[in-house]
Amino acid sequence: MKNLPDQMYFMREALKEAEKARHSDEVPVGAIVVIENKIIARAHNMTQTLNDVTAHAEMVAITSASNYLNSKYLINCSLYVTLEPCVMCAGAIFWSQIKTLVYAASDLKRGFSIHKGILHPKTKVLKGEYEKESLKLLRDFFKSKRK
Repeated sequence: MKNLPDQMYFMREALKEAEKARHSDEVPVGAIVVIENKIIARAHNMTQTLNDVTAHAEMVAITSASNYLNSKYLINCSLYVTLEPCVMCAGAIFWSQIKTLVYAASDLKRGFSIHKGILHPKTKVLKGEYEKESLKLLRDFFKSKRK
């Protein structure tokens, strides 16, 4: 991305959402959707809260952004997420035609990148900042669950 300070700002905002998830006893993943440098959707994992396995941060953010824009397509939007999206979320990113996906930490077990070609061909994918912070949130969360 051309303007790295903006990318860092938006990823920090996604991390704030991940913290909200952690405080709600959800897996700490946060996402935001941005258009023209304006945040139009904020979300965090809500699978426990909503008793819904599809309520990942990305899915909730995409739905919120689509409602905001009154469009199922998010072709001029960027999605910032603290963890690499899973295959389900990658499908939603594909169908919504998000322009840019920026994620902080890779998910080597369940991330979309282990499957080739499942994002829309026009979606630009960037590895963002704050990987260490995102991974620490996740590790601390799962460590607390094992006690």
